[in-house]
Amino acid sequence: MQVPPPFEYQRAGTVDEAIALLDRHGPEARLLAGGHSLLPMMKLRLARPETLIDINGLSELDYIRRDGDEIAIGAMTRHASVLASALLAEHYHIFVEAERVIADPLVRNRGTVGGSICHADPSEDLSAVFAALRGNAVIRSARGSRTVALRDFHVGPYETVVGAGEMLTEVRVPIRTRTGSAFEKVERRAGDWSIAAAGAFVQLDGDMVADVGIGITAVGAEQFTCVEAEEALRGRAASDEAVAAAASSCAAGCRPSADQRGPEDYKRHLVGVLVARVLHRSIASARGGVA
Repeated sequence: MQVPPPFEYQRAGTVDEAIALLDRHGPEARLLAGGHSLLPMMKLRLARPETLIDINGLSELDYIRRDGDEIAIGAMTRHASVLASALLAEHYHIFVEAERVIADPLVRNRGTVGGSICHADPSEDLSAVFAALRGNAVIRSARGSRTVALRDFHVGPYETVVGAGEMLTEVRVPIRTRTGSAFEKVERRAGDWSIAAAGAFVQLDGDMVADVGIGITAVGAEQFTCVEAEEALRGRAASDEAVAAAASSCAAGCRPSADQRGPEDYKRHLVGVLVARVLHRSIASARGGVA
């Protein structure tokens, strides 16, 4: 049986207490939310925190609510709550479609939004969703709060901008009008990590693309997105030709690795197909049609 190395256990009752514990125990302390990513890595000795700070009791970070022209999602919000949220489904159906294919009900009932994003797995689905929507992360420490664009949040595999003594407390996404969104994923079996996945939103002005966001995961895309494809599509007519060009740009710009899930050329092909699908479905939804 694999067991993790020894560690000290602390339980925080408030955000302030969690931050104080992070300060007290230093950079070798880690926050424990759902635990579905951290604990397996500890058992494999890939992660060796000296102190675990359990934040499962922080109900103050468990919410999904409208705040002006943004939707705020607390870091301790469970995947199941995201899937069930009428507010998110109303504005961005991409959340529903992504959460339906994230792992299994056990993981969705315990895993958290903040834990998923902070784990920074290169194949993580929600990171692609938030990258597509150009969300922002709110990070707190004893010195105060700072806001970081989620497209700047990940600095490498399993690395984020969250520093020692800091914790992610909230994710925010802007609310847009006349917008459609979609998410699609290819996996070897239900609940598996993606071979490739793509999400998008499209905002229309007449039949012109006023704004667009594209997120892709598991294929080595920088910050889970395709900026060049977005720039090429923004301001153009929402045509089949424009979508095809954007999808080809995403496929050419990603950097997939060959592994047991497939070779590089197969994954690039998947990216092109999936990006085209989610863009077409997002445009149809923004027009008021069936996505």
